Amino acid sequence: MVNPTVDLLIQFGLMAFIGAAVAFALIAMSHMMSPTSKNPNKAISYECGVLPCAEARVPYNVHFYLVAVLFVLFDLEAVFLYPWAVAFRTLGVVGLVEMFIFIGILLVGYFYAWKKGVLDWE
Repeated sequence: MVNPTVDLLIQFGLMAFIGAAVAFALIAMSHMMSPTSKNPNKAISYECGVLPCAEARVPYNVHFYLVAVLFVLFDLEAVFLYPWAVAFRTLGVVGLVEMFIFIGILLVGYFYAWKKGVLDWE
């Protein structure tokens, strides 16, 4: 008689093996059946039928990323404010104090970003 735990481990191992074999087989078949072309035009980037005139990998200013992160941060603040406003009457004074703490923490982050010059575009 086989132990149920060993039986489950055997089933799990068998499923993992079959899954890995299917994944490997599909990748191998797509590699073998894919069309290949040695044409040098295949290697250049496609920009609406126009030949590219400059390098596509242009570095962006870090301010774009920082402002995007700040936007997500304060957008999530609005997401948390809405359910709090809906349940404000049932939360009472404790909910009001907790929301003041939450907004205070966000304001500390906002003033820190402001002090570091994240919002200056000069």
